Amino acid sequence: MITQLHHVQLAMPVGQEHLAIRFYSNLLGLDIEPKPDVLAKRGGVWFRLGEVRVHLGAEEPFVPAKKAHPAFLCHDLDVLAQTLKSAKFHVHWDEKLSGFKRFYTADPFGNRIEFLRPAT
Repeated sequence: MITQLHHVQLAMPVGQEHLAIRFYSNLLGLDIEPKPDVLAKRGGVWFRLGEVRVHLGAEEPFVPAKKAHPAFLCHDLDVLAQTLKSAKFHVHWDEKLSGFKRFYTADPFGNRIEFLRPAT
């Protein structure tokens, strides 16, 4: 039986790890998690913050996930939204999920990412 989600895997273009690090580590605050040597040869980069894990795998040809996406619970959405806007990432607020405040953005590769918190 499933007990929890271990990680989310997203695709990224080959050789673009620096852009993944800028977004997921520098802007979102996730730590880089070392990949096992056998997997590191494939490219990509892994991130972790507590129990939240995001793996970016290099894929060729690359196609971004426009609909499927991870959704991250956050403490201060307004600060995060401003951080992303300042870094030139588009922020799209959405009020369609009752009981939550949320927005969407796209990572540097066009993968859809959702951020939300319970409404007060």
